[in-house]
Amino acid sequence: MLTAFARAFRTPDLRKKLLFTLGIIVVYRVGTHVPIPGVNYQAVQQCVKEASGNQGLFGLVNMFSGGALLQITVFALGIMPYITASIILQLLTVVIPRLEALKKEGQSGTAKITQYTRYLTVALAILQGTGLVATARSGALFSGCTVASSIVPDQAIFTTITMVICMTAGTAVVMWLGELVTDRGIGNGMSILMFISIAATFPSALWAIKKQGTLADGWIEFGTVILVGLIMVALVVFVEQAQRRIPVQYAKRMIGRRSYGGTSTYIPLKVNQAGVIPVIFASSLLYIPALIAQFAGGNSGWKQWVTTNLTKGDHPIYITLYFLLIVFFAFFYVAISFNPEEVADNMKKYGGFIPGIRAGRPTAEYLSYVLNRITWPGSLYLGLIALVPTVALVGFGASQNFPFGGTSILIIVGVGLETVKQIESQLQQRNYEGFLR
Repeated sequence: MLTAFARAFRTPDLRKKLLFTLGIIVVYRVGTHVPIPGVNYQAVQQCVKEASGNQGLFGLVNMFSGGALLQITVFALGIMPYITASIILQLLTVVIPRLEALKKEGQSGTAKITQYTRYLTVALAILQGTGLVATARSGALFSGCTVASSIVPDQAIFTTITMVICMTAGTAVVMWLGELVTDRGIGNGMSILMFISIAATFPSALWAIKKQGTLADGWIEFGTVILVGLIMVALVVFVEQAQRRIPVQYAKRMIGRRSYGGTSTYIPLKVNQAGVIPVIFASSLLYIPALIAQFAGGNSGWKQWVTTNLTKGDHPIYITLYFLLIVFFAFFYVAISFNPEEVADNMKKYGGFIPGIRAGRPTAEYLSYVLNRITWPGSLYLGLIALVPTVALVGFGASQNFPFGGTSILIIVGVGLETVKQIESQLQQRNYEGFLR
């Protein structure tokens, strides 16, 4: 593996792309430590220390921002607004005929949808930035901190607008950096920045577990977490690479004096067709009632129930709802992202058929049947992987942002595999043997 990367660096154009990607990563990490104007940096640092890893409702967004959210920096919102905007546009493509027509237009339509995604990202950044500033001003960002109310000393309207503009501009810069990596670097830029954001929190989280441990000065817990992480990575790699290959045969056609078709290929249906999207959907949906209860006044019965059952990651009701939502969203996302009827129509148009299955509607029914069968183990796998932080919370006394949590491992392994495949494909063009000999 190391030899392969060394050979990649010896290739001039690949070396230029890798160095460019590393440079963008450095710029991104510097931006996550630059505080925005109007924030008392000393109070923020004190509250972060007093929080002791219990980041509550903002844990998921803080993880995607590489810890910049709770630091209230220029890149505090990170890549999360862009992820949300991309998911919303992808869902709307199925509902709105205009977007569906743009998707079918090819490169020009995709460019138009990308432009809409940028506009929606800025709008979501303004909305989320306003919410973050309002939460910081009220002291609810760090509920147990003694100096939480002094994080934003000047609560004038001009200061608030300036803070929101800085966060929105930071999100736009992050989006621009990601697109630069996609165009001139290695891999998908947004995925690479997400990968770096999550990986940046690993050392501090692992060291916190070591400091909290009691066996052999914490080294037993530290080694156990590392071992569990390696097992999880191996499991995730195995399932993410698993796929059901449906054979497709194309009939021969005579056009003039030449024969076309007669080839055989396959349709790869992944076991985890939805990726990490169901986990993000489920987490976001469970945050909504807890967030409403946090800002709601009074002491009503529903607020007490939500605070008791939906704000603690180790509560049985929270665990059950989280698991069921992940399974539901896995089927929901697969249903809107893969259309068996469209695939069957395209196969019929070009003379393709599945051996033993008639073309047209029977093919669509067969694809739907196979997809439902393999989505069940994929959705259960996602639910079990996502519950690993809960097991860690009970077993190790760790925070809900356990370093080898399901969401982080899924993203890191997925991005890592795709990036390695892209580097390998470029090296194979130069008659390179590959990473795995």
